[in-house]
Amino acid sequence: MKGLGTLVNVLAVLAGSGLGMLIKTGLKRRFRDILMQACGIATIFLGISGALAGLLKVENGAVSTQNTMLLIFSLVLGGLAGEALNIEAGMEALGGRLKRLVRDKSDSRFVDGFVTASLVICVGAMAIVGSIQDGLTGDHTLLFSKSLLDFVIVMVFAATFGLGVMFSALPLGILQGGITLAAALVAGFLSEALISDLSCVGSVLIFCVGLNVAFNAKIRVGNLLPALLVPVLWALF
Repeated sequence: MKGLGTLVNVLAVLAGSGLGMLIKTGLKRRFRDILMQACGIATIFLGISGALAGLLKVENGAVSTQNTMLLIFSLVLGGLAGEALNIEAGMEALGGRLKRLVRDKSDSRFVDGFVTASLVICVGAMAIVGSIQDGLTGDHTLLFSKSLLDFVIVMVFAATFGLGVMFSALPLGILQGGITLAAALVAGFLSEALISDLSCVGSVLIFCVGLNVAFNAKIRVGNLLPALLVPVLWALF
């Protein structure tokens, strides 16, 4: 059944964040800090591995680079578009509205949890490629693997940020479900090269998210999200 991968992923996020909230009071601050750093570092290396797969190629025993211009154009043009739209501010506003909806005014980290968790689990090669595979062939394998990873990630996030993390299941379901539906509709128009380019750019963004989580950097990854559209335009023109 197409879409099953996203459904399982959403349930994994709900379960993981619920478990994280249960153990939140049992974890001292220093344990939560080291878990966040560990999660951020793991995210960094997931991003690096995906990016290098798209940027490096080996021919006759020699390593060379590829797609560097595409990556530069994607980040620059995507960043300009995202900054003009101020996507991250929109995500923070959505987090604020969700916070008011659940009437949790005492949770000062609700918005941080929602935005951070949403970016980590929604941006990256596994979300894009897994959703495309689900839509094209009904293959859920990659999204099932991502579900397990997301379960661990949101459990750690929820133990630190609280309830806001659980609401990241909403953009996850919309994004991955939308990609799956779109892939099913345009199955005959997506090339392997385009999927690889999307994965490469997405992996660079997930690397940036990892920097934010592990080192408290201030990269506005939400405003870089339009970079994912540039490879599509690149392929067309």
